[in-house]
Amino acid sequence: RSYWVYTTLDMDLQRAAVEAVRIGMAEVDERVRKQRRFRDQEPPRAQCALVALDPLTGEVKAIVGGRDYGQSQLNRVLAKRQPGSAFKPFVYAAAINTAVEADQEVLTPITTVDDVPTTFWFDDKPYEPANFSNRIHGVTTLRTALMRSMNIATVKVAERVSFDRVAEMAQRVGLGDKIQPTPAIALGAYEVTPLDIAGAYTALANGGIKMKPYFIHLVRDKTGRNLIRNRPEEEEVLDPRVAYTVTNMLQDVLRRGTGVRVRAMGFTEPAAGKTGTDDDGWFAGYTSSL
Repeated sequence: RSYWVYTTLDMDLQRAAVEAVRIGMAEVDERVRKQRRFRDQEPPRAQCALVALDPLTGEVKAIVGGRDYGQSQLNRVLAKRQPGSAFKPFVYAAAINTAVEADQEVLTPITTVDDVPTTFWFDDKPYEPANFSNRIHGVTTLRTALMRSMNIATVKVAERVSFDRVAEMAQRVGLGDKIQPTPAIALGAYEVTPLDIAGAYTALANGGIKMKPYFIHLVRDKTGRNLIRNRPEEEEVLDPRVAYTVTNMLQDVLRRGTGVRVRAMGFTEPAAGKTGTDDDGWFAGYTSSL
């Protein structure tokens, strides 16, 4: 049998994605090679994934599932990993959403939280998160806590909102129903795929409307009969004011926060985004169109 398959891919963006991976991973290889722990030995070869989609439609425009299909056929865009701090925008979305639901303490970008070592008790078990390099920032605003990706402050924000509401927010934006309302949720401890994260971020980029990612427009048989036809699937999951505010906070991440290297590398377009580190290095970012 023969079929005509029409994908959502944009070949110009696909070529750019492949080239970005080639250039970027060469730099990663060099950084790994210089690490002290790999002195006098062959370092491991880091892997990667890249997905780009249209936040207005959910159409996947470019996808790179790894460095070399000949060496590994695993599509890492669909592989589950811990997103780490790339999940934090949804903690802060739950926080800002308190102004909409107005049935509890209202949190805003200028609400303050004390970023100091804290033990959180959950199910009679202690949870003691630490900041990068064990830095302590003291009293800080929610905007600055997100901008600098403070771990302790973010868990405190999640606790004030309630871990249940953060888990509900994660489910609303499409990050699955297996995410549990625990303190670790605030730091992205529950596994998702890069495609899941990209799909969730459409809700922020698209005024609160989440678009379901898809790869195939149309499949026809040799007679011209349509076998599969996909159309954009949308769902309003955030108040547009919440999406706007969180996007504004994430713009600061690129201006002055953990994502400032994006600007240092010469990218000047209006954009928002969030870095994330656990075992992996993540970056999820967006403009109004990609």
